[in-house]
Amino acid sequence: MKHVHFLGICGTAMGAVASAMARQGYVVTGTDANVYPPMSTFLEAEGITIYQGYKPENIPADAELIVIGNAMSRGNAEVEAVLERHLNYKSMPETMKEFFLRGHRNYVVTGTHGKTTTTSMLAWLMEDNGLNPSYMIGGIARNLGRGGRFTDSDFCVLEGDEYDTAFFDKRSKFLHYLPEAVIINNIEMDHADIYANVEEIKLSFKRLLRVVPRNGIVFINADCPNCADVRAHAAEELRMVHTVSVGMGENADIRIGDIEMHPEGSSFTLTGAADTPYAFAGERFTVPMVGDFNIRNAAMALCAAHFAGLGIEQIAGSLKTFQGVARRQEVRGCVNGITVVDDFAHHPTAIKQAIAGLRQRFPKSRLWVLFEPRSNTTIRNLFQNELAEALSHADFPVISKVENHKKLKPEEQLDEEKLCADIAATGKECFVGQNADDIVAHVVSRAHFGDVLLVMSNGGFGGIHNKLLTALATLAQ
Repeated sequence: MKHVHFLGICGTAMGAVASAMARQGYVVTGTDANVYPPMSTFLEAEGITIYQGYKPENIPADAELIVIGNAMSRGNAEVEAVLERHLNYKSMPETMKEFFLRGHRNYVVTGTHGKTTTTSMLAWLMEDNGLNPSYMIGGIARNLGRGGRFTDSDFCVLEGDEYDTAFFDKRSKFLHYLPEAVIINNIEMDHADIYANVEEIKLSFKRLLRVVPRNGIVFINADCPNCADVRAHAAEELRMVHTVSVGMGENADIRIGDIEMHPEGSSFTLTGAADTPYAFAGERFTVPMVGDFNIRNAAMALCAAHFAGLGIEQIAGSLKTFQGVARRQEVRGCVNGITVVDDFAHHPTAIKQAIAGLRQRFPKSRLWVLFEPRSNTTIRNLFQNELAEALSHADFPVISKVENHKKLKPEEQLDEEKLCADIAATGKECFVGQNADDIVAHVVSRAHFGDVLLVMSNGGFGGIHNKLLTALATLAQ
């Protein structure tokens, strides 16, 4: 095989895999609907030809493998050409498994929340201690500078998504990743476009445990009821799978304790798993991040790194230097005494956690939360009440109208006006904006010196971050 063509090549994972294959000597080409920096320039620097806009003629005649991204669906011109011409095709997770994961020690980080941060932490702990790991992360860790790479290391750290693999493979992506170690941070209802309920999601995690080898391990959240159900399944039906619970409760196998928090970070101890190679005996760790959720993320990463053979002093030292992940409580700027913070949170639980973290970081500030319902779950009314409760923890909640309900039936759609009314009933002033410009005008006219503006979206939110900073600068003059 010499030539590989990627459909949806500018995605973070797709681009990383395409680059790795080019560096192994394959001729790599690809197509995407939107081709722009930094991914386009990165791929071009790797010698990869990119076509903009999907057309059957983009597929090279000598391409021996077509890698089809998760965003592709039937009706796409190149997808239809692949099927009509009976070409050899694979999903991106299948491609990773066949070309990069076989024979390696794969550490897979899963869960509804915290995957990107925990994966980034674990990859950094290994990188800073000379293990030179491969990694694939759904974000950009500041210590690492990129979302993915493949090396000749034995270790590979992967963010394991429970979302489906491709239009032709509805299994969760993480089932392809040949795990030696698995982290399950938490399990909640999400991805309402493919899962009917949380029981279906738990089934995917139970299937994941079926492919963990007997010399592997699963670190699982001791404080999450859904995780407890999945662990019980492993104990009853999969007796060869070794699971270790990690949490703040007394019954955790490895317990997080003695927590101290301050505006610039958090410290805690880990105790448990005596008489094992990865035991902890009350050692203290410091993570330069705020919030209980980031302490949990750090504890999981520490446990996995210790299982990989790193010493406690090594991982404690490296954790102190972790710089976080882009779009996770990232300060985008401070103008006229008003701070704009970007966060990827979009699930009600993650929203509450992010707000709590910012309260710790800016204890004396009024907190605005600007939320864009955009995911396949939050544009539905599945979390109508839960979103109201989560957003009511802000001093000034602001909600964007859903631009595209993606052909949902009216009775399935999130009701933004009801959401606002329910929040107002708790005594908070709430506003629904038609678009980013509408929200910027509303917020900037009312924000005061010392306020924090927390922007929450899993998309671009109409460029609202820069619009806020620009408008605040004009106000300051």
